[in-house]
Amino acid sequence: QVQLVESGGGLVQAGDSLTLSCAASGDTTSIFAMAWYRQTPGKEREWVATITSGGNKNYGDSVKGRFTISRDNTLYLQMNNLKPADTAVYYCHALCTERFKVVTYWGRGTQVTVSS
Repeated sequence: QVQLVESGGGLVQAGDSLTLSCAASGDTTSIFAMAWYRQTPGKEREWVATITSGGNKNYGDSVKGRFTISRDNTLYLQMNNLKPADTAVYYCHALCTERFKVVTYWGRGTQVTVSS
């Protein structure tokens, strides 16, 4: 099993930068991709960015050019030029292989609030 704990959220102003972190523990060798998602009340969870174990990165259209995903032993999301529309709870996600099955894990989220 894998445990994910996000940190780094907070209240910032439009145009500011913020870096989120996600610490993974447990059977981290089973992780083959990690991602960030975000969710606002009343809306579906939105995919933000993904990084594979091979280092391939992909971004949602709304954050492309502003956000950067990276990973060492921790998953990061560098967020630049933040907008009020980026306000959400940000969740860390891991795709793992366990006993030849794909298993997903989620963190509990960290709140990001961007004021105008």
